[in-house]
Amino acid sequence: MKHVHLTAAALLLLGLDPSVAKAAIACADLAKSENQPSGVTITEAVETPPGDEVSVAHCLVRGKTPDRQGIDGKTYAIRFELRLPVEWNERFVHQFNGGNDGAVVPALGPLLGGRKSDTALARGYAVVSSDAGHDGNANPDRGLAGGAAFGFDPQARRDYGYGAVATLQPLAEQIVETHYGKPIAYRYGIGSSNGGRHGMMAAERMPEVFDGLLVGYPGFNLPKAAIQHALDIQAWSKVDADISKAFGRDDLKLVADGVLAACDSLDGVSDGIVADADACETTFKIETLACESGANTGCLRPEQIEALKTSVAGPRDAEGRALYTHWIFDTGIASGNWRTWKLESPIEPWGNRPIIGVMGAASLAQVFTTPPTEVGGTPDELIAFLRDFDVVRDGAKIAATDDTFTESAMDFMVPPGADDPRLDAFREAGSKMLVFHGNSDPVFSVVDTVDWYKKLDANHDGKASDFVKFYRIPGMPHGASGPSFNDFDFFTPLVDWVEQGNAPSGVAAGITEDNAEAATLEGTRFLYCPYPAVTRAADDPSAEGEGRYICR
Repeated sequence: MKHVHLTAAALLLLGLDPSVAKAAIACADLAKSENQPSGVTITEAVETPPGDEVSVAHCLVRGKTPDRQGIDGKTYAIRFELRLPVEWNERFVHQFNGGNDGAVVPALGPLLGGRKSDTALARGYAVVSSDAGHDGNANPDRGLAGGAAFGFDPQARRDYGYGAVATLQPLAEQIVETHYGKPIAYRYGIGSSNGGRHGMMAAERMPEVFDGLLVGYPGFNLPKAAIQHALDIQAWSKVDADISKAFGRDDLKLVADGVLAACDSLDGVSDGIVADADACETTFKIETLACESGANTGCLRPEQIEALKTSVAGPRDAEGRALYTHWIFDTGIASGNWRTWKLESPIEPWGNRPIIGVMGAASLAQVFTTPPTEVGGTPDELIAFLRDFDVVRDGAKIAATDDTFTESAMDFMVPPGADDPRLDAFREAGSKMLVFHGNSDPVFSVVDTVDWYKKLDANHDGKASDFVKFYRIPGMPHGASGPSFNDFDFFTPLVDWVEQGNAPSGVAAGITEDNAEAATLEGTRFLYCPYPAVTRAADDPSAEGEGRYICR
């Protein structure tokens, strides 16, 4: 994407006085009606000093689009927060949020590495964040299903899927440029999980808007992944009616240790990391962990083996065709994050049910099914919904429409070209995308992202890496910790690629101090490689840190 950035000298050559080219507007004055973009009400604009949460002085702007009445009788609007640093670098970040959205997460611009203090705002970027067009607390009478009850309004579904980003982006840009009195030089989008899906959706539906997109562990096939939640709950229930007891922590550690024993050395170095995941997929066999006759410790029972095989195979129709995708075994299966999503959470109001059993069930019923399905809001009712869900018959409803809900979940949630990605307009605009995904992700299978990238690469005759880079993160579950090198920075190489033309290659990584699960790893540094390259042992055996590795 090309941007015209006129310097003072250039303005003089054009006969324009740079001092009056565009007057900056003070922070507090942004709330005045004459300074507000059409279609926006700014409710707050205050100068904010540095503090514990934000390390830089900035103008905090809060606002919303006009209220509208949904068909469910609820009031909807796109609420947003925009933070404008005093020391601005003339760049803008749209912070795509995760989960069901429904709340205005502080617009700090997390950069998705392990360091929470490293944000786009702290680096001088203006940042916007929104609730994606609905209030997650608007339906308290629905209990734990309330956060997804916006799915009973078709426009709220559409805004959640893609409409809110498309509506807010130009409005936020106008506020930024009004405040600073100068144009934005570069535009970036950053998001992970559902936020990563937002980024991939923007690349398809708004291909000329963003210069660079940082996409972490994207749920770009989220409705299909939600069917997996039902499959998992049903599989775990066949092991134990109390799904938290289907697999103990020692059981999952046994699996992780088995993966490591079979696959650690496939990349040429034994370091606690399975870098060659493709080779491991054909090397490790879960059946090797089965209990022999009479044994019941240090092994997996037959019903546990079958449950894991069912889950890893993914949901399938009566003819055996995949309804989502399959999964791989990786060392992060023993992580707390994997367990929290799949088996049991530490959230007491949820009855310690896993995230897929609460948030996942509510979303599948009310947002991804057409017409939306009424579901009870207690932990037991949500788990029961998934246990009774027919992955073939009920799963077909993610692609259904009716007279009221004219877009299916597969229409409003999934990037239009997901099954056959090309991103031609995005590429022709000169835009760049950097994608990363943990091999141990329990929510969205890394295989889905691998397949997406392979198709994209094939559609560009093996040259997709000219504008999209994809990195696999061994050992990492859903975006946090795990037995992985979780301290990395993919944003800086993305910016360097966009603004300087320097395509990223290997990206060095370390371990954050709070990642106790990485204690099993050898060394303190690692090198992540752009797919399909694999991190392997460097030729120099005396090398240290990330120098121990090479991409090949």
